[in-house]
Amino acid sequence: MEITDATIDRLVEAASRARAAAYAPYSGFAVGAAVLTDDGSIFTGANVENASYGLSVCAERHAIGTAVGNGHRSLVALAVVTSTTPPSSPCGACRQVITEFGPMAVILANLEGARIVTGSEELLPMAFTPRSLGT
Repeated sequence: MEITDATIDRLVEAASRARAAAYAPYSGFAVGAAVLTDDGSIFTGANVENASYGLSVCAERHAIGTAVGNGHRSLVALAVVTSTTPPSSPCGACRQVITEFGPMAVILANLEGARIVTGSEELLPMAFTPRSLGT
């Protein structure tokens, strides 16, 4: 599936809407994500913090988990929206999960309209993948 400007716009808009539902009472850092599957479906997620910080869930993993939970395994693009300038990049744990379902386009965006388009392979070079397990 080709990632067109219109597709990027749809993903960023969906991630922005998801960001509005974030639960971030401790950090105040709301994040929204939207993942595109190979059949054109879009699934979203928002970060959900927890008083036991290690149990918090990032928006990227939330969106990917929702797609996978709905039977999708072929993910082609992910948009992440934050309020930072420049747009924030996913954490290391999210990069590893993104890589598990990649390669895919990754769009980092902020509320002011800035966008960085990259790929999962650029986010986590030399990643640990199923090939690393000999499969």
